[in-house]
Amino acid sequence: MNAILPEWSLDDLYDPASDVPLHDQMTTALKDATALAEKHQGKLAASDGATLNTLLIAYQSLSELTSRLTSFADLSFAADLSRPETSKQAQDTREAENAIHAKLVFIEHELAQMDDADMQRIMADPVMHRWAPWIRLVRAFRDHQLSLELETMLIDRQSSGRGAWIRLFDETAAGLSFPIDDKHVTEAEIMDMMSDPDPEIRRKAGLARSEVLAANSRIMGLILNTIAKDKHVDDTWRNFTRPVSSRNLANDVEDVVVDQLANSVTAAMPNLSHRYYQMKARWMGKDQLDWWDRNAPVPGDDDRVFTWDEARAIILDAFGQFDPMFAQMAEWFFDRNWIDAPTRSGKASGAFSHPTVPSAHPYILVNFHGKVRDVMTLAHELGHGIHQLLAADQGHLMAGTPLTLAETASVFGEMLVFNRLMEQTTDSTQRRALLAGKIEDMLNTVVRQIGFHNFETRVHDMRQSAELTLDQISDIWMETQSEALGSAIRLDDTYRPLWGFIPHFIHVPFYVYAYAFGDGLVGALWQKYQHAGTDADRAAFVAAYQDLLRAGGTKRHDEALAPFGLDAREPAFWSSGLDMIAGMIDQLENELSGITDNGNKVTDG
Repeated sequence: MNAILPEWSLDDLYDPASDVPLHDQMTTALKDATALAEKHQGKLAASDGATLNTLLIAYQSLSELTSRLTSFADLSFAADLSRPETSKQAQDTREAENAIHAKLVFIEHELAQMDDADMQRIMADPVMHRWAPWIRLVRAFRDHQLSLELETMLIDRQSSGRGAWIRLFDETAAGLSFPIDDKHVTEAEIMDMMSDPDPEIRRKAGLARSEVLAANSRIMGLILNTIAKDKHVDDTWRNFTRPVSSRNLANDVEDVVVDQLANSVTAAMPNLSHRYYQMKARWMGKDQLDWWDRNAPVPGDDDRVFTWDEARAIILDAFGQFDPMFAQMAEWFFDRNWIDAPTRSGKASGAFSHPTVPSAHPYILVNFHGKVRDVMTLAHELGHGIHQLLAADQGHLMAGTPLTLAETASVFGEMLVFNRLMEQTTDSTQRRALLAGKIEDMLNTVVRQIGFHNFETRVHDMRQSAELTLDQISDIWMETQSEALGSAIRLDDTYRPLWGFIPHFIHVPFYVYAYAFGDGLVGALWQKYQHAGTDADRAAFVAAYQDLLRAGGTKRHDEALAPFGLDAREPAFWSSGLDMIAGMIDQLENELSGITDNGNKVTDG
């Protein structure tokens, strides 16, 4: 299958054969940034709207150029993390970008600290109106900024500080191989094996993963402790009272909203994940499932292997039924070498859609095996890609979507494809398997990610006073994951080291709640869409949805959701999304009622 899967071409970002060398472009950009600083630093409060507008245009242009080149280097590295030359190129490019950023940090610093009267005077100029959403976000950090000198120093130290620990994590993870029988497999392969129909393959895969992660847990514990301590020092200097607060501010969301999300999901775990896994265990003829069987295929699972062309057709059909424009934009990714799909040694595991820069386009990485979950993952990343394309018109500084809204199009895309698959599947056994798979995906997105969030919260809280031992980290892991998954999943000591290779804990602390936020948001949006009875109502929903995605980072979650009559600050908002998952579990329980497995009713206690 790998021989026919597409691999991306990064020439749209940078073509080594014809473009000016990366180092030379970065050197020129540094000279331009230095010239801007010499001309404008210390003078923004006294400037007029026209002058500041010209400066921001130049600032955005330089930022986009460096982001384009860094995106090329990072994507080259992701395609093969084992090559020393791509690792060096990515590191050198990031260091060059940091040097340029250090020269230009005065812009955001002075805008944040500017007197309100001066800001109002400058913003009164109509030419500045388009920058208003970005300037609002910049000024939101006003009370948390350090001196310009300290901010510059922190940027200069990024590559040898936190960035170095992230690099160590990535390169350590990329170098792992997992022994299965007489061969070694990659992490992407081990994760695929853990959903294999053969229980012995799942067991071997789970134990091999545990063994390798345990052998590397000491270095992972050091990295996690260092990242958490670094964050605590930064938060303390910036006057953030809670570890999650800085991430929330960056996400343009209030602490109370995130707390409400986490508390609502945690309270719902017994009715969601606990209940589902109890049902799945009975369905598989067991009292409990071993942790490596959590994503095992259910009895009668649809074991079709989809070709790449079949996956493409399903996704384009589903997207097109919702909005032909969405299908057209998704088709660009397939036709223009914007996707890297094969699994191969050294390639980053998992999947992502990298937005790169507005003047180019996103790139998608997946590890495609052809299973239903792979089709859903591809739909998820294409949703991200379409979102990123639509938001590009906002320009480089405002195209980036806060994490609270970043998972909207991706999860919505999954829902479209799931419903299309259900419509095309007539066999009742396969339909039950599809429904179970969707429930599991939603539990992974909502319950499991809030379980991760609860783990992070406790680790960062404890790290404020002392370094955590490996046993302490693993104890927190076991407690929070047991709370999330329930008693039907057997978590023995082999599960203890699995916290060690969840990259979001290292790359972006407190990122993970964004998945649950996005799923809850999509649950509420989906119900609005389903209740749009007339063609006109559906067209109005699609138009409002397009506007939400086009807004990029220009709107807060409350402003973005207002056209749909939704408010994430209301408890009912989260209940709506969680009730949708509960309703799907109810539906599956009803369909399983009376079906026997190993002579027992699936729904018996």
